[in-house]
Amino acid sequence: MAAAEGSSGRGDEKRGVHTKKWESQSYREQDREIWPGRGNHILAQYDEDSVVVYQAFRPEIAEYAVAHQRFTGCPVYGEERMTWIKPNFMWMMFRSNWARKPNQERILAIWLHRDAFDQYLANAKRRGSTREFKGTVRLQWDPDHVPTGERHAYRRAVQLGIKGVPTFADGTDIVCIQDITEFVREQAKLLKKKTYHESLLSARERVYIPNCKQAVEGAMLSLPPDSESIEIKS
Repeated sequence: MAAAEGSSGRGDEKRGVHTKKWESQSYREQDREIWPGRGNHILAQYDEDSVVVYQAFRPEIAEYAVAHQRFTGCPVYGEERMTWIKPNFMWMMFRSNWARKPNQERILAIWLHRDAFDQYLANAKRRGSTREFKGTVRLQWDPDHVPTGERHAYRRAVQLGIKGVPTFADGTDIVCIQDITEFVREQAKLLKKKTYHESLLSARERVYIPNCKQAVEGAMLSLPPDSESIEIKS
């Protein structure tokens, strides 16, 4: 599995020494043997305290975010506009056409604190704004996509629209930000018109279940058969 490391920080004055290893794994292996074939699932890379979401940006924003580990202060980043985060790597590849679309040439892996991500889910609404939460979070389920861009027939992927959430923009909710564009471009070389090379790698992802009942219910998740053994806090 390929891995990338990045340092975390909460603003220049809070630049930390934390590192995270972003990992990849065979797409074919995960799709055939690990991921569920149908339902509403959050497929994500995560560990005990953080979960990865993806965003695609123009170079100026991406370079600022990686250098400062936040978005606040970037002259060309609009904090008051809705920005969409996606825990599903292949959905991000579909949306950005593997970092080929204008203003989406750089792909960032943003490690969020799990409690922050779960709060986004818990306070999100499928339509409208949030409840007792500073800012707005919109939750949207879309068809998952295969590497060549076609829709997955039965599995759906989530994305969250965030607007006016200061703790996201200023880095409070962020563990670290990594630029994975080089990996994306290398894997894009393995794509063909309607197929892909069997060696294609994707982000290493597993089904993510929030540690919060409100988040599970708010996201309308399809839970795996063994979910009863997982402790979910009320």
